Amino acid sequence: MAIDSDYGAFMEKFVLQSSPSSHELPLNSLTFAVKDIYDVDGYVTGFGNPDWARTHPAATSTAPAVLAVLRAGATCIGKTVMDEMAYSINGENIHYGTPRNPCAPDRVPGGSSSGSAVAVGAKLVDFALGTDTGGSIRVPASYCGILGFRPSHDVISTTGVIPMAQSFDSMGWFARDPVILNRVGRVLLQLPNVDAVNPSQIIIAEDCFQLSAIPSDRVTEPLFKSVSKLFGGDLVKHAILGDYVKEKVPSLKQFMTKENADQEYNIPSLAALSSAMRLLQRYEFKKNHGEWVSTVKPDLGPGISERVWEAIRTTDENVDVCHSVKTELRAALNALLGDCGVLAIPTVPGPPPKLQCDPIPLEAFRAKAFSLLSIAGVSGFCQVSIPLGLYDNLPVAISLLAKHGSDGFLLNLVESLYKNIQEEVGIAEKKGY
Repeated sequence: MAIDSDYGAFMEKFVLQSSPSSHELPLNSLTFAVKDIYDVDGYVTGFGNPDWARTHPAATSTAPAVLAVLRAGATCIGKTVMDEMAYSINGENIHYGTPRNPCAPDRVPGGSSSGSAVAVGAKLVDFALGTDTGGSIRVPASYCGILGFRPSHDVISTTGVIPMAQSFDSMGWFARDPVILNRVGRVLLQLPNVDAVNPSQIIIAEDCFQLSAIPSDRVTEPLFKSVSKLFGGDLVKHAILGDYVKEKVPSLKQFMTKENADQEYNIPSLAALSSAMRLLQRYEFKKNHGEWVSTVKPDLGPGISERVWEAIRTTDENVDVCHSVKTELRAALNALLGDCGVLAIPTVPGPPPKLQCDPIPLEAFRAKAFSLLSIAGVSGFCQVSIPLGLYDNLPVAISLLAKHGSDGFLLNLVESLYKNIQEEVGIAEKKGY
């Protein structure tokens, strides 16, 4: 069982170092943890489920992403708990216990990279590696009040990482400090340290902020004031993202159901985007794991079991349309943002849900969450979730997205904005906001 003094974050603890340590190395003296989806030589990669661990041998090599941070001087202190088969954004695991959210102990930590986020939020490590297919870095970062970075799709090797759905699978990482977030990113992306480039525009997606249960001013003001201070307020523009996506991504028509259009908590085109993403995710999950699931019939927790078996029943109907949606959305957002443009959206539609929450109201929250999460998911853009302190004593976050391949630009931008944003958050919190 997970050890309580460690917030229940770890599956197992061990020390891994790439010898010898040197002051010149970019991650020297930093500690990190690894989600139990990455291969580490000599350890079974457990994928969040005891039946998986029981039916798979120990890894015989270590994932390149883990090796890269080890070689850069960081020390790994263990593997972290994750949601079963990475098929949840909640963070609850009925087999290994739910890692305790350090910001809000009565709330879920977010998943599926739950233990990695908790280890960083609870200051047990300096940074941690996770993965993000549908939101598994961005959601727990938001719920645990830390920074989380999902890089552009396919720019960092996912070799030695159990696949979930390759069209969206991305490794990612958490940190509390934007300097460390950036440094880890430069190692993983193999980027030189370059001077920050100013953004050309920051587009606030007005309709996306209306989806959030948190007053939009409380989320957008710290960003707006920080951008104004650093780059000038005329950089900030506003857009109705849903209308733009509806017009520019014609293949979404296949997914525009009456249900998507009627739900009052919804942006129809983004709900359709989420439907396309989840369909392709189910189809690829089945291709990856259908045979194992059907043969072993693993013991899976509530919610996850239903999703896994739904995936097993998926056919290839409309799968080709999903690929067209991906291509069209990437082109549309490239045109909207330009080279150094940034899109601002809420990371998730509200504060973290309570532990063991009733699944019915949670479905509405999940639907809204995936409308927001599918924007970077389907376009393959990079996204960072930035903590904005507490509202009603619960963690709040905002996300910035930039076009595919501009990861270094986005990491530098977070580093330059972060201190100002936190000062503005402090002012907002003092006002009781």
